[in-house]
Amino acid sequence: MSAGFEKADTSSQTDGTLAGADLQTALFDAVCDSLSAAFIIYDKNDHLIFASRQTLDFFPLPPEMLKPGTRLRDFLGAVYDTGIRQQYDVRQGGSLSREDWLSQKIASHWRERFDAVERHGTDSWVRFVKRRLPNGYGVTVISDISEDKKREQQWRSDLERVQLTEDILDNLPFPLFVKDRNLTYVAVNLAFCEKYQTSADEVLGRKSADLFSPEIATRFEESDRHVLETGEMSVSRQRQISRDGIERDIVSRKHRIGKPGRYFLVSTTQDLPRDGADLDEFDRASAITTSSNQSYRRAYVPLPSGVERREPAAMEAIVPENFSGRKILVVTADLAAETAALRTLSKYGFESCSVRGEDEEERFLEIATSSGISLDLLIIDNQMGMRCLELAEQYGIPTLVMDGFQIANELTFQIARHFNRNSRGAIGADADWEISISDEVTGLQVLVAEDNDINQIVFSQILEGLGYRHIIAATGDEAVRLWAEHRPQIVLMDISLPGFNGFEAARLIRQMEETGDAFRTPIIGVLTQAFERDRAECVKSGMDDVIMKPVSPDMIEMVFQKYLIGEAARARN
Repeated sequence: MSAGFEKADTSSQTDGTLAGADLQTALFDAVCDSLSAAFIIYDKNDHLIFASRQTLDFFPLPPEMLKPGTRLRDFLGAVYDTGIRQQYDVRQGGSLSREDWLSQKIASHWRERFDAVERHGTDSWVRFVKRRLPNGYGVTVISDISEDKKREQQWRSDLERVQLTEDILDNLPFPLFVKDRNLTYVAVNLAFCEKYQTSADEVLGRKSADLFSPEIATRFEESDRHVLETGEMSVSRQRQISRDGIERDIVSRKHRIGKPGRYFLVSTTQDLPRDGADLDEFDRASAITTSSNQSYRRAYVPLPSGVERREPAAMEAIVPENFSGRKILVVTADLAAETAALRTLSKYGFESCSVRGEDEEERFLEIATSSGISLDLLIIDNQMGMRCLELAEQYGIPTLVMDGFQIANELTFQIARHFNRNSRGAIGADADWEISISDEVTGLQVLVAEDNDINQIVFSQILEGLGYRHIIAATGDEAVRLWAEHRPQIVLMDISLPGFNGFEAARLIRQMEETGDAFRTPIIGVLTQAFERDRAECVKSGMDDVIMKPVSPDMIEMVFQKYLIGEAARARN
């Protein structure tokens, strides 16, 4: 009897040990998954104790090579036989033999600490971290650092391009400077510093008012703003007396570069021959300004007719008395945008104030609600977090999302469009964002597949602000149906949709294109996180590119410049 009990007890202990081992293995695998790495643990006799299944992601080995008890030498030999080996310095005499390679690897595993990075293939880098513990047990952690390496290479490439650009600018024989959208100097070349006998450190980060007399600074900034707002080139001929007393005629040209919301002003200055006539640009100018004492002449030259230029929708008139007393809250951390927005809103009779973050916004809305104050509109800087939009939705307040430049310079148009549209019969915030599929989608340019209500609002505001005709689908099934009905010029496809997900919807669209005679529609995947597997699945499903949330006008415009405008041009041809 007692022997039987003892036998039963032993069996129970064995089962418990096996269950514990299985639990430990599962726990290790879960940790490896969370760290996106592989673990290999071996004892002082170099026999494997544990090898995570993620190891197979790095080496195409037979699964039995990961079993406990496998010799480390046999495991490494199998790795060698896969053809994946470290790239050795040519000075070592080329590739090592199998035995020499194994000897080096075993030696590295017996070092107390050993780190190495190996390149596997053209665009894959793997990091090995090896530690030998005092009790003789060894641990190796294998991780994929390809993305880090690519970012490092991109950073180095960007740094080289910046350095090259600076070298080019500094070797130009004429002065050049660059200002941002706030009219702050962000770049100057050596010729500029020599002309004004200053240094780059004394100029960068400052404005014209900090460097020139008030009269000249005002004249400069008026011209700067005109170029930034219209895109027209400014050309100015003027007479200057330099600090060395030499009098000369010069010509200054200003151009706008960049994308909406990220415009920069580039200005160059060159000397003119003393007998020089008026510049050719004056003949093409839309208007010419001449000073009373003939000290300078300025002209603004329209964009060439061959350049595609999309103007915003016609401005709708604002009647101040119609909006007197309406309440607007501005949410932005940009002091310049905040000041300009409050000044504009006050001009048209709005009651307005501002907060500078989601916490301030939440407290403000709580106090306003408890006091019975109803807000008519929230204006949110797109650099703020999604929490700001969620609060607006929670309190049921209509929202406009803009970048800092739009808040400071385009607020009048956005406010007019919002309130005049509502005054024509839209009822409530939901009606303000209802998307119609009738006459509005004639010549549809953009199909957006997005199921989140807040993101739908953001897409609508951005696309309307950029002047694109668009429609929004809330499911993958609806996206495929609307594509078939309207054949848009481009599709922005969220990958996590109800019904068909984004990958399935993209595949269906590509299949329909193959069976019909339709042009190939660019499909851009919209991702929440930059997982490499999601990017790969986007390509596999037939998408042309990906963008990341949260989206911005700059991001959308950059993609459209690459795909939509090019596709439209090919369609016209």
